[in-house]
Amino acid sequence: MGMTFNKVMDSLFIHRELLDEIIAHCKETYPFEACGILAGKDRVVKKVYLMTNVEKSRFSYMLDPKEQFIVMKDLREQGLEMTAIFHSHPYADAYPSPRDIKLAFYEDSFYLIVSLIHEEPLIKAFEIKDAIVREVEIISILK
Repeated sequence: MGMTFNKVMDSLFIHRELLDEIIAHCKETYPFEACGILAGKDRVVKKVYLMTNVEKSRFSYMLDPKEQFIVMKDLREQGLEMTAIFHSHPYADAYPSPRDIKLAFYEDSFYLIVSLIHEEPLIKAFEIKDAIVREVEIISILK
């Protein structure tokens, strides 16, 4: 008997309006990388935290530590988990850079990347564990 593969476990569910909020933040932050945290439960994103890239860089990001502390406190109070960390690639495709892979400290979270090099923003999600990158499906849900 062959193994069954549970596709749902490899998906990130997010409301279309939250994706639009992320894209708007990435466009507003251009030409620098934007960043933030997606919070939810069981791989369903319920809330987006738009954050400051303290590096103000076109090719890298670092979440503001003060903001990150406030977000983590808020997550605990609301009983949510950090579902994903997102950032934009203003000048590159939607795939983790070597630096992104090296700095992927949260193995239980997905990494969402928004590429702005195409006519329409391209969003992809990844699981990064032990420097191994695996794309996961993003399922856009409507309310």
